[in-house]
Amino acid sequence: MPWFPLLLVAHVGLAISLLLPSLLLPFLLRSDETDGARQPGLLARFLLSLQGTGSLVIGIGLAITGAGLLAILGPDLLRKPWLLAALSIYAANLLVAGLVSRPNLRRLLGVRGRALPAEGEAWRRGARRQRLLAYAMALATGLIGFLMSTKPEF
Repeated sequence: MPWFPLLLVAHVGLAISLLLPSLLLPFLLRSDETDGARQPGLLARFLLSLQGTGSLVIGIGLAITGAGLLAILGPDLLRKPWLLAALSIYAANLLVAGLVSRPNLRRLLGVRGRALPAEGEAWRRGARRQRLLAYAMALATGLIGFLMSTKPEF
């Protein structure tokens, strides 16, 4: 049985799922109001738990599948400029997710349960900035997909 297709699908799935909470949560936190306080929906709660405890497991799986792909394809693959560019963009995207997006999402979750009007406006501004950041991260993820699928020589 060929391992390459299985490893590739697993690797891509894990790579996307590591960034998925930072990409989707800013849009899912506009959930239903209950007793004046917003409550995250089921998908938002799943992504929050994935972002918290699941990141380590996903990261380990990503490292294992990446090493498996390198073992199958050979280390010469690391000399390809398109792959180095895609890996650099992915690393920058992970840094933004870990150092900017996740702490801001936690801050938004902490502020949004309070009913003070000033904090309501602050929450909306913070949520808007978080959505713009998610758009930029999605654009970077799309660029990675473009580089991986076209493999341009530059």
